Amino acid sequence: MRKTIAAALVASALILAGCDHPTVPKPKGYFRIDLPQKSYIHFDSPCSYSIEYPHYAVVNLHPAAATDTCWMDIEFPSLKAKIHLTYFDIHDNLASLTEMSREMAYKHTIRAEAIDEKLWADESTGVYGMLYDLKGNTASAVQFFVTDSTRHYLRGSLYFTAQPNEDSLMPVISFIREDIIHLIETLNWR
Repeated sequence: MRKTIAAALVASALILAGCDHPTVPKPKGYFRIDLPQKSYIHFDSPCSYSIEYPHYAVVNLHPAAATDTCWMDIEFPSLKAKIHLTYFDIHDNLASLTEMSREMAYKHTIRAEAIDEKLWADESTGVYGMLYDLKGNTASAVQFFVTDSTRHYLRGSLYFTAQPNEDSLMPVISFIREDIIHLIETLNWR
């Protein structure tokens, strides 16, 4: 009986030793995200501007905190994302508003691997500004500000209601970034 058990153990050891393929864990994957077709809705904001926002988003207005400030969110419920928009009237404070926007973008340098800046200038519509692309696992992936440099100033930032993971969120970040660019391109001051 002992010889049989010993022979079985030796045979099992030889079989296991003969396996060339080590066990490898399955690579981490992400859920497939079905992105909607792009189409836009014109919106006349009570904040002295009009924009076009995506049909798969919802505009949520917030009461004004001050007479020269107007807040609203463009929410993407199916994508768990929001673009926070804040409008300011300019009263000899363009430099401080621009510096505030830059500081808010660069507060993410702790987690950001890089911050790409894209200057925006459209003479025909009087829309000038900066688009910040934040790379890495940051709380906000895209931020921007636009102004006519005399009366109007609009600041925006994209946030997700999910833990920041650039690898899994990249398709959605790229998708909504296109919507942000469309918003800027269709912005008209009143």
